[in-house]
Parts: sequence; C-alpha cells; structure tokens
Amino acid sequence: MITMSEFPSWLSVLEIGNQIFSAAILILSFSLFVYVLTFNLHSKVGRAFAALLLGVVIVYSGDVVLPQVDWAESWLRFQWLGIALVPAAYLHFSRAVLLAVWLRPDRFRWRWIIRGAYAASLLFALLALFTNILVQSPSGEMPVSNLRPGPLFPLFTLYFIVATLAGGWNLLLARWHVRTHTARRRLTYLLWSFVAPGLGVFPYLILVTSAGQTRPELVLILASIANAAVGVMLVAMAYSVAYYGVFAPDRVVKRQLLYFILRGPVVASIVVALIFTVPKVEAIVGLPPDTALTFFVVITIVLAQIILYLGQPWIDRFLYRNEMAEVAWLRTLETRLMTSGDLSQFLENVLVTLCNVCDVDQGFVALPGESEVRLEAVVGDEEEARRVLSLPETQQLLTTSEPENGFVKVNGYIVRCLINRHTDENMGILALHTACPTLAEMDEETALVIEHLLRRAEIAVEDRRLQMDVFEALRPIMPEMEVMQALRGAVPYVIRPENGESAAALLQQPEFYEWVRGALTHFWGGPKLSGSPLLNMAVVRRQLASYENSPTRALRAILQEAIEHQRPPGERQMTTSEWLLYNILDLKYLQGKKVREVAQKLAISESDLYRKQRTAIAEVARALAEMEAEASEEEKA
Repeated sequence: MITMSEFPSWLSVLEIGNQIFSAAILILSFSLFVYVLTFNLHSKVGRAFAALLLGVVIVYSGDVVLPQVDWAESWLRFQWLGIALVPAAYLHFSRAVLLAVWLRPDRFRWRWIIRGAYAASLLFALLALFTNILVQSPSGEMPVSNLRPGPLFPLFTLYFIVATLAGGWNLLLARWHVRTHTARRRLTYLLWSFVAPGLGVFPYLILVTSAGQTRPELVLILASIANAAVGVMLVAMAYSVAYYGVFAPDRVVKRQLLYFILRGPVVASIVVALIFTVPKVEAIVGLPPDTALTFFVVITIVLAQIILYLGQPWIDRFLYRNEMAEVAWLRTLETRLMTSGDLSQFLENVLVTLCNVCDVDQGFVALPGESEVRLEAVVGDEEEARRVLSLPETQQLLTTSEPENGFVKVNGYIVRCLINRHTDENMGILALHTACPTLAEMDEETALVIEHLLRRAEIAVEDRRLQMDVFEALRPIMPEMEVMQALRGAVPYVIRPENGESAAALLQQPEFYEWVRGALTHFWGGPKLSGSPLLNMAVVRRQLASYENSPTRALRAILQEAIEHQRPPGERQMTTSEWLLYNILDLKYLQGKKVREVAQKLAISESDLYRKQRTAIAEVARALAEMEAEASEEEKA
C-alpha cells in the first residue's frame, strides 16, 4: 500500500519541474547553437546568434548542475561567463541583422564599439570568477541560493540594460528598412523574442536584497514560467535567423529547422524529463528505478520517431499550406527517379525472373555506354557473358538501327533487342541460354509472362534514358540556378568585397562569381568592368600606382594575371584537356572570339563549351580571391 509519505512534496515537485525546464532550455539552446554553426556558419548573423546562444548554454549548464553538487559557489561564478557574454552578443547580433537588411558596410566606429563590448564582457567575467568586486559569496539555500551583489554590480546592470536596449533599437531600425512583408514579419518575431536570452540569464535574485528569505515555491514557479517563455522565444529567434546566409529555399529551411527541433531537442527533453521523474515515482510504478527508466526511455525514443513519421503529412500540410500540391509532386518525383544502381537492380530482378520462368541458369543484359558496352545485369558466369557479348553477331545486334522484335540465336544463346516503343530505337540486348525455348514453342500463358517481363525491362531503360536526357539539359544551367538560389536565399551584408576577407569567404559570396564573369565579359571596356564592385578590392588598390591610378586598367591586369594562373606548363595545345580552361579564357575573353569560333578551334560542342566556360570562370574567381586575401594580409602588415 502506498502511503502519503511516499509521494514527493510540493516543493520537490516544483524543484523537479524547474530542473526539467532548465535542462530543456539547455538542450534547446545547445541544439540551436550546433544547428547555427552547421547551417549558418558563413552568415555574420548566424555567427553572432551563436555567440548569444553560447551565453545561454553556459548559464543553463550551471542551473542544471547546481542542484547536484555541493560546491555551488564555483558553479554560480562559472555562470557569469555566460551572463557577461550576453550583452556584447546582443550588440553584435542586432548590428549584424541591421547590416544584413540595410546593405551597407559596417562603420569603423561600430566595429570598435562591439569589440569594446566583448572586452568589457570578458573583464566582468574575470571579475566575477576571481574577485568579490562584482559579486560576492552566495546567500540562501538551494534552490534559491544566489551570489550577493558587489560594488560593481550596478555598473554591470547598467551595461546589460544599455546593451539590450541598443540591440532592440538596432532591430527596430532593421525592421524599418525592410520592404517586404515576409522580412517584416520575421523581424517582428525577432523583436518579440529578442529578450529571451536576457530574460533567461540575468541573475534577478541578486536584485532582491532579501533573497535568502524569499519563499522558494514562489521563486520556482516564476522561474518555470520564465523558462517556458524563454524556450518559445528561442525557437522564434532561431526561426528568424535560420534564413540568413542559407542558399536553400525558404520551404527547405523551415522544414529542416522544424524537424531538427522535433527530432532533437523535443525528444531529448522528454528523455531528460523521464530521467528526473521516473526514479521519484518508484513506488507507483512498482519497478526498480533503472529498469523503469530504461523501459520508458527506449519506448519514448522509438515512439517519437514513429509519431513523427506518421505525422509528417500533417506537419508538411501545416508548413506549406498553399504549396502542398507542388511539394507533394516534388517528393513523388524524388522517390520515382531511377539511378544507374536502381536500373541495374531492376534489370537483374527481371533477368532472374526470366531465368526462373525459362528454367535456365545463365543470362545477361547489356546496354551501350558512352565509350563501351556495359553489362548491366548478369546471371551465371560473367566471363561467359563477356565472351558472348564480344562476338560479332552480338555486337551487330547491339548496334543495329533496325532491331527485330523477337529472339535471335547467337552461339548457344537467344538474344532479344530492347526496343524503345516510341522511337523504335535499339537500347540494348537481353540474352538467355538456349535451353530456353522460343516464344513460339511456349504455351500462351508463359509467353505472355515473358513478353510482360521484357516490356518492363524496356520501360525501365526508356525511363532511365529519358531522365539522363533531362539531367543533361539541366546540367548547363545548374550553376546559374545555384547562383539565383543563393541570391534569393541570402541577402548580402555588403555591396562590395570587404577588406581582409579570406579567399574562402569571398568564394562563399554568390555575387563574387557574377562580378568576375561580368568583368571578363566586358574585359576590353564596358560598365561591368568600369563599374564592377571588384574595383574596391585591396589587390586592385595595390596595383593603382603601376597603372596611372586607373582602377579599370589595374583590374584588367589583375584579371589577366588570374587567367595566366590557369596556363599549364609546356607548349600550348588547342585540343588537349589540360589546356582547355586556359584556351577558353584566352580565346573568349582576351581575344574576344565568338562562341562558335572558339568551339571549332577547341574541337568541342557549343553546349560543352558553355559548361567548361563556367568552370574556367570559377577557377579565375578562385585565383582572384586568393590574390585578394594575400593583398589584404599585406595591407594589415
């Protein structure tokens, strides 16, 4: 029989609840921290938001550990690493958002303000860790134990408030500058949720002079409410930030973030809640704590994945609403597309079934490739299949332009051409050992089965060839599609290259490739060269004196130098692959020849020329970025 003493007290319930909320916020903030570093690392907004999240992670790590340790003062002081970091991160983050929508380079003054804020945060953190000037030894007992204010605590409070208000003002300016409804809506979410880190990390108990006599129940209830609000606001902030610096469509970002939160922080928080609660209700469950906990954790993890899988249609319908039909079509297309491996597996299944129907143990399917005929599926001895495939009679069946709709006997095998039923084109052959009778010698039912299987093989090959034609048609425009996706998915932070940017950072900017391509297009004169943002690069400034202070001439010389970096050693060849990129750049841009003339000189098709031209421009952009990084380092020195 369960007695009342076996039930946890009201205070214990509140303590457990507050621990669960704190652990959930820790898991959520750490998960979002990792998410931002993974998907938004190249975004200035993302990096600043990661710094803000890091402060939250440090503070809530202390909240989770404090009830479990005796040396509370050390952890209370450790939390100040995060508390002190948050004001500087507020300024950094809000300024990055403002620049992202304002399309202006950062002012020199603001750069030093943010650096000074980080320096001040570091100083406050060190004072809290090693002195009693900012905070002093704790008062009160757990769960409301807290450090007492020191002489400099009012100064830190003022710093925290000013930084937070300045950050909010930056976000208001950013919202005022945006022009689209979607951007304004996201910044509204960000404004409403902006106080979350400050609400979660600031040590409010220090402000209560009689904190030691504060009722623990009231403190825990208020803390739990605040933690719940912080969790919701952190998700809203992450939703607003997730779109910065990401080249994927909005629908992909939205879905990716939601499923990441559901599969990661939500499931992990449920597991943590079980870890805190199951051992406390051992008398009710009637099982040993370890057994009950293991049982519930396993069930939670497995059921969570099943629930997410079953609920995916409803989640997607909520996410996409007006686009559901198109998204469903894209998903269907993704699952229906056939890779080369899928085709080989399908043809192998068809071949195995045919061998079983005909009661033979050898057969193969061969399809013509770009350079040679390839065996797509083999049953039995592969060497024997290759021997039969190399016979002149078999090669003739593979290359014939007028395939026969029936089996042909070839050296112990019967061979059937796979025919495209729309164009009557020969797509390959299927061969079986001669122990298999011809269709005329079979009963009607077996003959229909074989015809059905052969037709399925032909349809699979038709579909795969059609897909390859579509892929070949899309491949030339893929670089432009990627650039356009990048341009729509990420707003540039500046309208020209920044001083000191690394080569990798420049190459990550989708506009950089377009700037290089435009400058090459107008190499001998035109607005894309004379008005190019590349004129502001450090490598151009370094060469001005050599070209009579003409930025256009300096840029032209630097582009020519970048092209020369693509020149292989040795004597020039017009048709060899190692000289192809350099020849395209030289003939097309330096000599200004027409596309058709360049293609003829290089003995390639025009479509292939366009593909290789994109690669050549990308290599020039890479060389230019490396030259810029080197010049920037020299300027700093």
